[in-house]
Amino acid sequence: MTPEDVPAAHKLVVKYLEKFQLAVVFSEDEFAHWLLPRKGVVSSFVRVNDNGDVTDFCSYYHLNSSVLGNPKHNTLNAAYSFYNVAKTVTLPELMKDCLILAKKEQVDVFNALNLMDNGEFLEELKFGMGDGNLQYYVYNWFCPTMQHNDVGLVLL
Repeated sequence: MTPEDVPAAHKLVVKYLEKFQLAVVFSEDEFAHWLLPRKGVVSSFVRVNDNGDVTDFCSYYHLNSSVLGNPKHNTLNAAYSFYNVAKTVTLPELMKDCLILAKKEQVDVFNALNLMDNGEFLEELKFGMGDGNLQYYVYNWFCPTMQHNDVGLVLL
């Protein structure tokens, strides 16, 4: 994604997030701040049609870990699925492309929460189930109890 793609990508993502009970509402500037690519911080990609219109969007953020006591490796390059919108392909197809792009950036492991529509690709793309439960504590907000797929918010 480039700065020129921001207005169309912003519109696509904000429209997608409207369907969730709990979601971030990005201004265009906030969207650019959080999602414009920065090496080693966040990666985001758009798919455009023949007319140059942004049709699909995928993103992930990087969060590396130190590897202790290993003579060969000292860093585990991890990526975490961020916001993804598939309009012209299925979500599993989009995420398969996203995994390939992450591998090209030397990502060792790719993680995804079972939020939003991520359940559509987790099993098909052979993601392993984690061993914990994600609990969001949103201080000073009143939110009803909701299912994981009603949440359109990824907290960093």
